[in-house]
Amino acid sequence: MTAPAPPATPAKDFLSILDLSDSDFHKLLDLSAQVKADRHLALRAPTAQALKGRHVGMLFEKPSLRTRSTFEIAVHELGGHSLDVPAQFADGAREPLEDVARNLERWVPALVIRTYAHDKVMAFASAAPRLHVINALSDQEHPCQALADVLTMREHWGRCQGRTVAYVGDGNNVATSLAHAAPRLGISVHLAAPRGYEVPARVVEESARGARDGATIKTFVDPREAVSGVDAIYTDVWTSMGQEVEGAKRRRVFRSFQVNSALMAQAAPGALFMHCLPAHRGEEVTAEVVEAATSVIFDQAENRLHTQKALLLMLLG
Repeated sequence: MTAPAPPATPAKDFLSILDLSDSDFHKLLDLSAQVKADRHLALRAPTAQALKGRHVGMLFEKPSLRTRSTFEIAVHELGGHSLDVPAQFADGAREPLEDVARNLERWVPALVIRTYAHDKVMAFASAAPRLHVINALSDQEHPCQALADVLTMREHWGRCQGRTVAYVGDGNNVATSLAHAAPRLGISVHLAAPRGYEVPARVVEESARGARDGATIKTFVDPREAVSGVDAIYTDVWTSMGQEVEGAKRRRVFRSFQVNSALMAQAAPGALFMHCLPAHRGEEVTAEVVEAATSVIFDQAENRLHTQKALLLMLLG
């Protein structure tokens, strides 16, 4: 059995969807589908020893269920080992982040980092020229989630060109990476957020530049207008980690942006419901929508494993 050749990429790091060329973006999704199909082979899978004898560092300043679990399983199923780097080394207090990075690159080929400030991710990447840095979430972007999202849409729709996904809620890191990724498959994106909570204007511009096959990016302040006739509705929590003091205010501001049966009814028949999880039932989404037959939230969660496995293969070879 011959292992599939991972796609070559000029990018050292994966800090953003924008780090991937169009060719590498599509190759990564194809490789994700292949490793997903091969997973039942376990130790007989073509990639089961791809990282044999190698370690991947895990530096998680923020709590995680899906991201940490799927990365650790991915490394293990590729034959490698994960190294837990204590969260305290992400604060830069004990020693500069640049020094932490330069130490790590002597021991491991890659570092998965989940943190608050995007500047920290960039600092690790720029300080260590041999260390492959993967952004597992920062306050600005969540590119690993977006890979799983677009793989899920591709699985359910087959041909993605001409489809539309509406993101309803806070214009946060998840919205940013979704907007960066979906249009590259020809999927138009509608971004609905209250005034003052929109994705940055630069994100809309970046996403429009990367759009293919006629995909468009549109912004809305009325969630009902945004979801009219769309093929999928996506939402996330209204209050992200680090914003807890704003919780009460955000619940008031976002009340009309809840994804419920009435809002889903404005979308196309059979429209998918998507969420990066964890979901706060009764806030940004109702339990009825979460449990509906058109909900694909656990497909998204599963696909985190397969896309991250493909990402490791791409970066480490």
